[in-house]
Amino acid sequence: MRLIYIIIALSIAFSGALLDPAASQAQARRAMAPTDLSVIRDVSDVQISPDGSKVVFVVTETAQDKSGQISHLWMAPANGGEVKRLTVWDAGETSPRWSPDGKWIAFYSDRDKKNGIWIFPVEGGEPRLVCHVMRTNFHLKGAGESLTWSPDSKRIAFISSPEILNEVSQQPAPPVDPKLAGLPPVVFRPLTREEIDKLPIEVREMIFRAQGQAMGKKAVSPLDNAVSALPDDPRVITRLQYKSRTSFSDNLRSHIIVADIETRRLSQLTDGIFYEHSINWSPKGDEIVFASNREPDPDKINNTDLFTVNVDTFAVRQLTRTKGCEWTPVFSPDGSEIAFTGTSREITTIDSVAEDAHVFVIPARGGAVRELNSEQDRRATSVKWAPDGKSVFFTASDHGKTLIYNAGNQKRPSAVFDKSVQVSSFSISNEGKIALISSSPAEPAELFILKSSGEIARLSNINQQFLSTVKLTQPRQFTFKSDVGEVEAWLYPPADLAEGKKYPLILNIHGGPHGMFGYSFNSSAQVMAANGYAVLMVNPRGSSGYGQKFADGCLNDWGGGDYRDLMRGVNEALGRFPFIDGDRMAVTGGSYGGYMTNWVITQSDRFKAAVASASLSNLISFYSTSLYQDLIHAEFNGYPWDNFDILWDRSPLKHVKNAKTPLLLLHGEQDNDVHMTQAEEMFTAMKMRGIESVLVRYPREGHGFREPRHREDSLARTLQWFDKYLKQN
Repeated sequence: MRLIYIIIALSIAFSGALLDPAASQAQARRAMAPTDLSVIRDVSDVQISPDGSKVVFVVTETAQDKSGQISHLWMAPANGGEVKRLTVWDAGETSPRWSPDGKWIAFYSDRDKKNGIWIFPVEGGEPRLVCHVMRTNFHLKGAGESLTWSPDSKRIAFISSPEILNEVSQQPAPPVDPKLAGLPPVVFRPLTREEIDKLPIEVREMIFRAQGQAMGKKAVSPLDNAVSALPDDPRVITRLQYKSRTSFSDNLRSHIIVADIETRRLSQLTDGIFYEHSINWSPKGDEIVFASNREPDPDKINNTDLFTVNVDTFAVRQLTRTKGCEWTPVFSPDGSEIAFTGTSREITTIDSVAEDAHVFVIPARGGAVRELNSEQDRRATSVKWAPDGKSVFFTASDHGKTLIYNAGNQKRPSAVFDKSVQVSSFSISNEGKIALISSSPAEPAELFILKSSGEIARLSNINQQFLSTVKLTQPRQFTFKSDVGEVEAWLYPPADLAEGKKYPLILNIHGGPHGMFGYSFNSSAQVMAANGYAVLMVNPRGSSGYGQKFADGCLNDWGGGDYRDLMRGVNEALGRFPFIDGDRMAVTGGSYGGYMTNWVITQSDRFKAAVASASLSNLISFYSTSLYQDLIHAEFNGYPWDNFDILWDRSPLKHVKNAKTPLLLLHGEQDNDVHMTQAEEMFTAMKMRGIESVLVRYPREGHGFREPRHREDSLARTLQWFDKYLKQN
């Protein structure tokens, strides 16, 4: 399908006054349903042009067959006006990035059936391919930018995996050649650089996945392998981190490649067994800063440091050597300093971060690190410099909000605006204009611009049609006392709330354990409320957004104080909201929330039904089957051979003899975060005890459901399960 550009009137547009969400509510005609999960379009990854006149962002929607989602680039004038798609084609586009001169937008797309970097001429013309990119499936915690422009707008640096794909086939093994009988399995060893140089040019080009381009100067193949095997048959595992999130690791390392946008010539700047990510080009153009775990055993020790690589000599220089992890480095406008997020303790895992990341600055040539938000004591992300280089902007979570803060020499940063929203993305122009994406409990994410008055003005209304047809509910925030202080919670009232009527309650528990409920759009809670339920969401100890001490509250104590906070929250809600029927209550949650759901029904029989998604049941077996072996060490200060008793004592499986609550278990069959066996163990135990239980396995799914039809199905089954036990007689 040929492209239709921004200058063509056929692109989808909104013009005139933007619809007020409140006005949309007045026109509501129906309750929100599970199928609406596929109607809502997500808005993300805002990027304002260098001159501050235009804003490009990503809109993601459900594919027609509901097998997945597709993303496209949209454009909006920064001062308001017509909002429209940049391109209309079957392939998707993601990660738009303006060139410093404002003439190009680089983005990823698989238009030619291969993932590649394309550049779009802002003033009109055909987008064109710069090069193809190959991504590793290895999970990199905290990975930031994977694409960055050179200051002169002539080159693009990006992250790619240029090695030969070496995952063993799943096809049946062929008959063994008699000459090979008795020989050990073939070991896929790495090729040396000299060996690669001797390969035919076609093979070298295949290695780089860059059609028609010469091989970069420093190419190497993988230096180690997770899998050694006879072709198509046994897998012999030698690497600790041999899994990706949904399959086996492809063993491709991620390295920094530079592409000239005119000649399309590629240069590989880094190599080896390492994973580089989170790149940013220096203002002088001579260096690229990046994050990488270069410990002697990076699979075992998760310690990401900051490095720079010279784009001409390929010389790598280490900037930080800390016990914690550093992520998302960004050069200051004059190139003298680098801001980043990082932790200070040795309890950072490859996924769940027990320690809140803070904002730091280090001299670009190395030296003492200073912290910018120590007194704020909140989890920070998305670091960006102010145009004058005197301060740093970032987002931080605080009491259910996620706002943009500005930090200079003061230890307590200030919010640039204060509303009950969650900001998911923001971008700053050369003149300091800020565009952002934010959502609220009754409105999905949309595009906004920060005005000089400190207010935010809406630029988009992508979900206008959805909001005009459904009835949504506003949650009621409240706090209650716990033995660790004040705990915050939200109660979504039923959408059809009527005086004198009693409604069943669903306790919804967040994941993490260091997640945070708050002022974002929660589609599941809205669907539950639309179907006649009150929905309670509590931030128990362990949640982020309340300081490090509060976040540490669940360490070595899963199922202890956090469980007590949840039960106190239920009691408080029953006392505050007379429309809740305390005899009809259910509990649900995903991941850690699924663990806590399993835990709750082994500790109490006050809930009439439970739904656990991607849940844990046995912390001993979870340690060895999960991709995140270090999570147990971080949360319980030791491995099973150190802390067996407490890990088993805090496993729902140990206490399943106490369970009486009917349980629905939902789990992805390819979930390597929390393995399928966790649900199987709980399901088997419940069945053996004669407790009504159902296990639903979702093929192709990992940790959390990605296919829209599975998301709809899981929520519909959840409602049916609760209806059965809370509404029928």
